[in-house]
Amino acid sequence: MTSSEIPPRTARLVLVMPDGRVLGILPPVAAATPWWQEVEPVVQAVRDRFGIDATILRLLETERDRPHGGAVTYLAEVAQPAPAEPWAGTLDEQPLRLPYARPGGPAADLAWARRMLDRRGLRPAAPPVQVRSWNLSSIWRIPVEGQVAWLKVVPPFFAHEGRLLERLAGGPVPRLLGHEDGRLLLAEIPGDDLYEAGPAQLLGMVALLTGLQRSWQGRFEELLALGLPDWRAPALEAAIAAVVERTANELAATERAILARFLSGLPRRFADIAACGLDDTLVHGDFHPGNCRSEGSTITLLDWGDSGVGHPLLDQPAFLTRIAAAAVGPVRTHWHERWRAAVPGSDPDRAAMLLAPIAAARQAVIYRRFLDSIEPAERVYHRTDPAEWLGRTAAILGG
Repeated sequence: MTSSEIPPRTARLVLVMPDGRVLGILPPVAAATPWWQEVEPVVQAVRDRFGIDATILRLLETERDRPHGGAVTYLAEVAQPAPAEPWAGTLDEQPLRLPYARPGGPAADLAWARRMLDRRGLRPAAPPVQVRSWNLSSIWRIPVEGQVAWLKVVPPFFAHEGRLLERLAGGPVPRLLGHEDGRLLLAEIPGDDLYEAGPAQLLGMVALLTGLQRSWQGRFEELLALGLPDWRAPALEAAIAAVVERTANELAATERAILARFLSGLPRRFADIAACGLDDTLVHGDFHPGNCRSEGSTITLLDWGDSGVGHPLLDQPAFLTRIAAAAVGPVRTHWHERWRAAVPGSDPDRAAMLLAPIAAARQAVIYRRFLDSIEPAERVYHRTDPAEWLGRTAAILGG
């Protein structure tokens, strides 16, 4: 479904006080964007219509069975009692609930950010703005004197991002102002996001990533010690087998048959990939033009929470599927030429071909991990993703 086909979003807020006391539910408001995790438009619409300052905590229910658009109900915290309609629902307790999805959680995150700013002599210039909240991140924009700081809070399975950014400091990555236990305070990155990047910028992104990966080849133990997940052959083979088994009843019989043959051939496939000569290294995990930002000729690679340790070309398929068809050939050629120059005698062409179904299956592994690690009400974001990615894996193999 394209963005133009997604229905508009209307949002209702169930209001709670910081002590968890339920006040009731507000009438629906229209949100300017359909994306469920984008809460800034919802907060603004509620402020404009009701004069209430609310902080979105988490998703409660959705009209649609998959993202995005439609009627959405959120739980939201307010500092003062506010008029609301009676709400007949109940709030449950979930062991996987994230701290920022609970009353008082966002306030604690912001208090930590203020301490980090104070240590650097930076004073807030305006109230913080809640930008995003969902099972993968809580993001706030904090205006400070002369710049903007960004508070990003992530679940435990992304908590290595701060440690990795600290190790990559000075490289083409966001600048840390502080990090602790899944909280990151990041300096503003001037410029523009590169969703519509031109040919030269696309080649520049690839050059930056491959340069980083080259510098980390042979150092995977350091990366694993930072908490990055292991996507090397033995671990990834086991994870793919597990997600295929758990998702089998959601797949067509032909897909199951193709994937069974794929699993039986994985040891040989991984051996053939290793013979292509490119060692395991740092993998961004979600490398695409939208996760890059530029000012002039400077490009910054964003969002390292999905990073892991594995074959460097695991990052290629997601990138190539998000650029114009005419750019795919030149970008792939450039990508492989850089690796051939870095590792003489290597065969990135063959490695990429062999990796294509593995890269798709890895996405199913990732989404299965999300589903296993988040509370039930938020699983609607990812519920169909493992089966969809395994279907793509079967399609690649069948094609």
